[in-house]
Amino acid sequence: MPQRLIPFINAHYYHVYNRGVEKRSIFSDERCYERLKNICEYYLYDNPRLKFSKYIQLTNNLKHEYLEGLKSHERIVTVISYVFMPNHFHFLLRQEIDGGVSEYIRRISDSYTKYFNTRYKRVGPLFQGQFKAVHITSDEQLLHVSRYIHLNPYSNGVVSTFHKLMNYQWSSLNEYTSTKQTFTDPQQILLSFQTPHNYITFLKDSADYQRNLHIIKRLLIEQN
Repeated sequence: MPQRLIPFINAHYYHVYNRGVEKRSIFSDERCYERLKNICEYYLYDNPRLKFSKYIQLTNNLKHEYLEGLKSHERIVTVISYVFMPNHFHFLLRQEIDGGVSEYIRRISDSYTKYFNTRYKRVGPLFQGQFKAVHITSDEQLLHVSRYIHLNPYSNGVVSTFHKLMNYQWSSLNEYTSTKQTFTDPQQILLSFQTPHNYITFLKDSADYQRNLHIIKRLLIEQN
């Protein structure tokens, strides 16, 4: 495996992304999206004694007891933003312990690939080699990356309108606009805005620009 050009540093932020091998779809239905979402929450914590595939076989009472114990462990990363797209994913992560980013992406990629391959009776890698990572070096870049991630379904045409983007299930955007939290921590982004509504305005102001850039990029690729 090639050595990375950037180090992963504790308390620093990273834009992390990967796509399906040969740009193939990595989700076939809502069960797949939900599975990856649950995997992402489960593997946030250091030293889980059970693999996720074993954890979900427990009774509800044992699941609750085990998960509460797991949440007392140190987090390996904090998820600031994420989006699942038909053939790729994006995360904005803060590393909390040494090796946290690499370990987190390895865990979720391995667990989800095993689930997908077992369900669809396939073999081999599901994701395209080593995941990509960009080190976030400024507050401005942090906000931009969060916006880029949340606009992805609209930019790529997965949803046709900004209104539909607000209802997209497979991103952290709805956690930025409600009090209901799952496994993300939007506060580092929302601290830069007076209200969550201001953050949505921040997204909307660049939505069409980002979508047009994506269309132009795609056309250039198709012509070459």
